[in-house]
Amino acid sequence: MFHFADMTESLLDGHTAAHVARGVARLFARNDIWCLAEMPLRGGRRADLMGVDPKGRVIIVEIKVQRGDLLGDGKWPDYLDHCDRFYWGVPPGFDHSPLDGEGYRPDSCGIIVADGYDGEIVRPAPLVPLAAARRKVEIERLARASLRRATVAFDPHCSPWGVIE
Repeated sequence: MFHFADMTESLLDGHTAAHVARGVARLFARNDIWCLAEMPLRGGRRADLMGVDPKGRVIIVEIKVQRGDLLGDGKWPDYLDHCDRFYWGVPPGFDHSPLDGEGYRPDSCGIIVADGYDGEIVRPAPLVPLAAARRKVEIERLARASLRRATVAFDPHCSPWGVIE
């Protein structure tokens, strides 16, 4: 089973990716958005957080706690094909000015600043709707992954069965 604690990237003033994930999850939960950490996507990518809002829209959050990791990440545009809204999740004090540059598509991506206690949307993510059939596939994959994790948490002996994430 995956936990936010599994996200152990380097610290920025004591903030790990797990802290940012927990803060984002709390922000989302207050807004009836439920998410799963480390969600595998088709094509071999893995979303740090993937969730569904009350209207059935898919949201992905890519967490960055190191500037070098942000600047060296060329794979992030692949996530846009799997969600209706995309956010960058960063800790307080993180210089997110590069996210305002054209290479990071500020017109397509929001920014959430979060720590281990809470999060705040500092730039809303615009809605870029997925095709209905694609959204259905993504929500079903998210539901199956969530159910598998819940089942394995309840009975670890079930872990060898089914599709491994």
